[in-house]
Amino acid sequence: DRAILVPPSWEGDYNDVALRAAANHPDRFAVMGRLDLSQPAAPAALPQWRDQPGMLGIRLTFLSDTHKAWLATGALDAFWKAAEAAEIPLMVLPPDQIPAIVEIANRHPKLKLIIDHLAMTSTRQDAAAFGTVKDTLPLADCQNVAVKASALPCYTTEPYPYAGIRPHIEKIYNAFGPARTFWGTDFSRLPCTYREGVTHFTETLPFLDASAQEQVMGAAICDWLGWRR
Repeated sequence: DRAILVPPSWEGDYNDVALRAAANHPDRFAVMGRLDLSQPAAPAALPQWRDQPGMLGIRLTFLSDTHKAWLATGALDAFWKAAEAAEIPLMVLPPDQIPAIVEIANRHPKLKLIIDHLAMTSTRQDAAAFGTVKDTLPLADCQNVAVKASALPCYTTEPYPYAGIRPHIEKIYNAFGPARTFWGTDFSRLPCTYREGVTHFTETLPFLDASAQEQVMGAAICDWLGWRR
């Protein structure tokens, strides 16, 4: 019915194409935009961030050594504080950096955080990738943190329906519940069809009943980000 767009990082911190789609089709598209945190003025942009039609929040990636250092050294303390004050939801991808996220979430309890791809990295697959899921579970104690179970087929060499990763998804779901577990495809790099990306959750995960499916497959993330439905 609708899609949340995240502009690709390789293009740079540009949101114009995604915002144009949201402006032209406001009931179909909304945006988690990019923001260059290396710019000292980044926190100053936050009070007006959601004044942009279709903008729901910000997507951040902590993969490079420079970006990892920002989390480790507290270089972004002013940003976290400003995002909390402006009520800007954040999607973050922080592989191997969950303790830093726990600290940020506890220090800023009104800051809504979504952990993308269960905090996994595309440099790993199968046991090496999903072995880190257990490290994400302590975030379930932080009520301002949700998880996005997105792009999961990218992290396994198994064919559809990816039976081997089912226990990991169930552990995440049991910890975070249907209101804080969000499905997503990351369709631009999905190694299966879009339909399989959907039916992986709607047809092969027996622990998701009809009510849970409605939440996980879209209703919950719309509520979390404030996208009226």
